[in-house]
Amino acid sequence: MPMGDDYDYRGLIAQAWDLHRGDTSSWGDRLFFRTVIEREGEPALDVGCGTGRLLLDYLGQRLDVDGVDSSPDMLALCREKAAAAGLDVAGRLFEQPMQALNLPRRYRTIFVPSLSFLLLTDDGDAAEAMRRFHDHLEPGGVLAMALKSRFWDGDPPPQMQWSDWRVEGEAALPGDGAVIRRTLRERFDHVGQRQYEENCYELVRDGLVVQSERYVSDPQVQWYDQAQARAVFERAGFADLTVTAEDGFEPAGLETARFKIRGRRRP
Repeated sequence: MPMGDDYDYRGLIAQAWDLHRGDTSSWGDRLFFRTVIEREGEPALDVGCGTGRLLLDYLGQRLDVDGVDSSPDMLALCREKAAAAGLDVAGRLFEQPMQALNLPRRYRTIFVPSLSFLLLTDDGDAAEAMRRFHDHLEPGGVLAMALKSRFWDGDPPPQMQWSDWRVEGEAALPGDGAVIRRTLRERFDHVGQRQYEENCYELVRDGLVVQSERYVSDPQVQWYDQAQARAVFERAGFADLTVTAEDGFEPAGLETARFKIRGRRRP
């Protein structure tokens, strides 16, 4: 289902995505989701696969994994990276939003890394995505998801008050000399549990801004605490729920802000 012109993660955002993330080979979720796939079975689906951070890694390890993303720009970069790595992704990449998921296969494991589910800030879209994840799993299959219950350190920021602008990322384009710089400001709705962002991406060459793109999210993400996450899974028909801390398999404490949740489609 092509997205037309209405999609996020385009233009300079897509070009800068891997540059600003840097080396992700040591990120803990790489081992976490691979272990889930190995335990629960293949085929697997990477939801919000983007430029292929996990997807291409797992394909290189001969795991049977497909990917879906709503951004054609990100998927184009994924295909370029796959070709450079000698990986065949023909028939494995799909351009669809998760709330309209409609794929030809059913999976033993579906995983949603990088907090991608939180991008669904409409409750109806979130519920529909969960229903479609459930329906795309084989009986007994598992959905694993990364979630977060707060997006700040220390005391909560003031309600709906914009922060100061800050440089969030700056990296040079390989072989070009130009730099892509990301600056942002944010505000938080603690009642609705939503974060709003305004981002500015600038392409800087020889000290001059030669391209500038501004993106306003309204809002950017919606966060969930552990009890709310459990309820979302249960309403979609998932059972045997497990909540673990950070990128490991130890049970999450009540105050753990970064957690993974897994649920099983009933046999």
